[in-house]
Amino acid sequence: VNFNLQYYSNVYTEEKLGQAEKTELDAHLENLIARADCTKNWTEKIFRQTEVLLQPNPSARIEEFFYEKLDRKIPSRTTNAELLGQYMQDAAKEFGPGTPYGSTLITVGEFQRRLGGAEREFLHMSAINFLTPLRNFLEGDWKTISAEHELRVAQTEFDRQAEVTCLLLEGISSTHVNHLRCLHEFVEAQAAYNAQCHKHMQDLQKELSRFPNAFAVNASTSGVSAGPSPLSTATLPGASLPSRPPNPSNALESSTLKIEEVKPAATGTRKAKVLYDYDAADTSELSLLADELITVYTVPGMDPDWLIGEQGNQKGKVPVTYLELLS
Repeated sequence: VNFNLQYYSNVYTEEKLGQAEKTELDAHLENLIARADCTKNWTEKIFRQTEVLLQPNPSARIEEFFYEKLDRKIPSRTTNAELLGQYMQDAAKEFGPGTPYGSTLITVGEFQRRLGGAEREFLHMSAINFLTPLRNFLEGDWKTISAEHELRVAQTEFDRQAEVTCLLLEGISSTHVNHLRCLHEFVEAQAAYNAQCHKHMQDLQKELSRFPNAFAVNASTSGVSAGPSPLSTATLPGASLPSRPPNPSNALESSTLKIEEVKPAATGTRKAKVLYDYDAADTSELSLLADELITVYTVPGMDPDWLIGEQGNQKGKVPVTYLELLS
């Protein structure tokens, strides 16, 4: 793109404003000008909305704009996930890293920091591979096309330069090809980012599965289990069903606990929501269907992995890991 193209763009602009006598442009040239204008408008919209996607904070976008205009390096920002991970790890130090809650906070905090690092890498690559080419077009090629210079070049140059102008405007097609390539790179970066997030969450599930006794400890100290944590492997996306807890090996329980004679404890009962279908292994257990509500309670000497469940006239033992206890 050079001043020859600027000349014809300016002739077209001046005619539109009614400041010059109409020059009959061929239909192909007018179509190229309209196409270039359409490309500029949509490129600008896509560029602005991508900026909002990558940086939702308006104040941060304004700050980055001034850094770019001053030709200074934009300072690296800590992502929200990294900040959350740091808070979790700092809290774990206060609570005690040796406790079940503290050690879990350290693990979750580490994976949150990894997620934040993946997000920062995605933002950086998207800005370089997608936003920069669009910005170069808007601030470079398009400004050259629309610049108002040499508005009064002699009419004798028009015929000689018209063909060159058409060729230059036809270069808009190559701009589309370039932007399409950049768009593919943007989508690939976004896919890689989501894949990293998925992998990190799967690794986190594996890490959390190493703490199966933390729930049992809480159940034994509180009488009635608080149900699975929102971050437990039973409720995370893609997690498998919890394993069936072993039948109580306590000789006293197996020999003296008769389900039909069990009465609610003095501590009272609670409602629980069934998370997964469960088939009773014997007559002492109660079969469950996902999403149904049952009444549960514990009795002295009972295995902490099990509760007594009641539904209508039916009563039996139910595994704690298949329930979400309600307040």
